Amino acid sequence: MNDNVTSDQVTQQASAEAASSTPAIAPVADAAPQAAEPGRPAGRRGGRGGRGGRRRGGERREPAAQDGQATPAPEKTGAARPQPRRTHLLLEQLAAWYPQLFGAQFLPLKRGIFHDLMAAHGEAIDKDALKLALSIHTRSTRYLNAVAQGMKRHDLQGQPVEDMAPEHVHHALLEVFRRRKPREGEDLAATLRRRIAQAFEASGLTREAYDALVRGRDERANALLDEAFAEVAERDARAEALARAFEASGATPAQFADMYGMDVHAVQRALARARQLRGA
Repeated sequence: MNDNVTSDQVTQQASAEAASSTPAIAPVADAAPQAAEPGRPAGRRGGRGGRGGRRRGGERREPAAQDGQATPAPEKTGAARPQPRRTHLLLEQLAAWYPQLFGAQFLPLKRGIFHDLMAAHGEAIDKDALKLALSIHTRSTRYLNAVAQGMKRHDLQGQPVEDMAPEHVHHALLEVFRRRKPREGEDLAATLRRRIAQAFEASGLTREAYDALVRGRDERANALLDEAFAEVAERDARAEALARAFEASGATPAQFADMYGMDVHAVQRALARARQLRGA
């Protein structure tokens, strides 16, 4: 998949999903604030001819706003009052109908969810409004986080029905971390590299197959991908060495872990990874 791994790439990927009724994956934003109310006609303010003049006592009157422009608001002291968050009204309705999908926790949606919703509520919802609502929803950071975790896609009943494509997981990871602001002392690149490595391992694909799906034109993202591959290769070499030592020991995983002062769960994971590599 040779898309640019940026918000543009994510938007292109989302457009592909839209064709199968799951709209875009790209940066989400709350609805834009309402436009300011146009000013009054210039000829009706500021004295004759709409020009600014001087009041009695020498006080100068401010010039009137031009047509189509907002009248400047007076400056206020103190912090600006935050704008209320806005959302698409249909999303609120979807959350009421399907709280397991659109409620407090988001779940990845199955392909074709648009058609399922139209079939279930076609008389109650507008087609274009539903497209917009789903586009806003699937562009949100909360939704992308669910995709980045590699969760399965779910139907309207909240049941998992299909795996998330590895490339969708990868590109969601890149977009989520692109939006994140690092905490003090946090190395976001290292965290993202580790998450990419985990996603690669979870995919069950070979390095070549995974690379063909996710590599794009963003050189920074490609460099992180290569580092993640190297990290996995080093870990796989250790897992294979541990598996050989385990097989020669004749011990159980718990005994083997005790002999070498290791965590038994770490031993079991390494053995499972070695078996996966041998079966690949």
